Amino acid sequence: MTTVRLPLFPLNSVLFPGLVLPLNIFEERYRAMMRELLKTPESAPRRFAAVAIRDGHEVAPSAPGMPDPTAQPERGPAAGFGDDPMKAFHGVGCIADAATVRERDNGTFEVLATGTTRVRLKSVDASGPFLTAELEELAEQPGDEAGPLAEGVLRAFRQYQKRLAGARERSLSTGAELPDEPSVVSYLVAAAMMLDVPTRQRLLQSPDTASRLRDELRLLRTETAIIRNLPSLPAAELTRGPTSLN
Repeated sequence: MTTVRLPLFPLNSVLFPGLVLPLNIFEERYRAMMRELLKTPESAPRRFAAVAIRDGHEVAPSAPGMPDPTAQPERGPAAGFGDDPMKAFHGVGCIADAATVRERDNGTFEVLATGTTRVRLKSVDASGPFLTAELEELAEQPGDEAGPLAEGVLRAFRQYQKRLAGARERSLSTGAELPDEPSVVSYLVAAAMMLDVPTRQRLLQSPDTASRLRDELRLLRTETAIIRNLPSLPAAELTRGPTSLN
């Protein structure tokens, strides 16, 4: 078991290994995190852990009646995450390597990071200017029949892309090369599909690559069938599902 302590960056999305994460940093706690990362020599990785926020957290507190204009907003490294930040986050996240950290003239930051390794959250420390966490690195296990499953997922994913492009009345570029390494396929498809955060999180914390690919194959077949039938659904039917502001 390998553990590491890193700065913790909560997200309203899920970061997968190998995927790029662009960030626009303006909150003071995360600006302090980036200033700390900039102390790391450029020759060394500037790492932090990205973790998805559970539904219902990082929401401003509310009370009956008109808002109090004199009330001070909650501040600090754990602001918005309650008395026990561990409960606000999903238990598995991803280490991110910040290849680019650029400070703007106004003190905000533009960051470009890449997901590298899955980690399990062991504890969260809110005693400093930003959250840090003790993390257990999770090795990627292939599982049974990962290779054949990856081939099936790639075929299903191409069909999904075609159906999605047709539903949006967009053209699909067929010249893009897709990877064939099973774990890379599993993370790329998980990131590229139109999925909610709980489903993406489930895929991130799959016990092995084969399990993730099996789950994705079921999801791709289901989503492709839904997209195929969308044009035949009355508009009223489409308004009955939950609405997302994202």
